[in-house]
Amino acid sequence: MSNSFSSPTPRSDRNSQVMTDPSSRQLALTIAEGADDRKGVDIVILKVSEVSYLAEYFVVMSGLSSVQVRAIAGSIEDKVETDLHRLPLRSEGKSDGSWIVLDYGDVIAHVFMPQEREFYDLEAFWGHAEKMRFSVPRLARD
Repeated sequence: MSNSFSSPTPRSDRNSQVMTDPSSRQLALTIAEGADDRKGVDIVILKVSEVSYLAEYFVVMSGLSSVQVRAIAGSIEDKVETDLHRLPLRSEGKSDGSWIVLDYGDVIAHVFMPQEREFYDLEAFWGHAEKMRFSVPRLARD
């Protein structure tokens, strides 16, 4: 792997069949691991490539305070930069800390406070997307 930052995976024409890039799946898993490092709650990976042209995956998780939401977002950024040499293309919500979005192009991370997550309910809105729960075995955490 090179030391330069890679650009997002090119998206195919939205009317054609979308093929999920294996590196997008790895990015989604790395984001989930970064969230888990800061005790992110209820981490869910949604494979939205079949139902949306916005991204290949959404990774959705909660933090129990605005401080924790910011810490989770920071941990995600650090882990993705260290492991995959990528930075988010855009980020929003860091000052407020109730919903932070980290847009990596092919994968978008959503870090919510519980109230915002329940209100916006992305899992229900994208309910027709393939849903994968993320969990780390207990032994791996210790």
